[in-house]
Amino acid sequence: MKFLNAASIFALLIFVTSASAKKSGDVTELQIGVKYKPESCEIQAHKGDKVRVHYRGKLTDGTVFDSSFERGDPIEFELGSGQVIKGWDQGLLGMCVGEKRKLKIPAKLGYGDQGAPPSIPGGATLIFDTELVTVNGKPSTEEQPDDSEL
Repeated sequence: MKFLNAASIFALLIFVTSASAKKSGDVTELQIGVKYKPESCEIQAHKGDKVRVHYRGKLTDGTVFDSSFERGDPIEFELGSGQVIKGWDQGLLGMCVGEKRKLKIPAKLGYGDQGAPPSIPGGATLIFDTELVTVNGKPSTEEQPDDSEL
């Protein structure tokens, strides 16, 4: 019987870990997908701005754990100040009022290894469909498509 040396075992573990991460939809870095961008971008979100954002948060298996769309009440916070998870503080920068983005956020920029029980398990990749509603109280003047495009 042949025994594997430590380097072989390590390589095998990396392969298995990366294969399972890809398979389950997990990501290791923030991914930003622009789903809709207004023709004119007069107002952009910058660090320190007070923003209002509609969102739908899902796990990689499609389970929705929270949604402001259904409540009809966007979240309001100061961008870049640590009031929300790091993936949001980074993923919403430069967003135009009226823009819609899909953020895939790795656990390290979300809720980490501890998660946010009971709805978000430890180590979870989070997927957010987002829409920037206002920046510093200023809404978009452009007609918006409905959120079913997200």
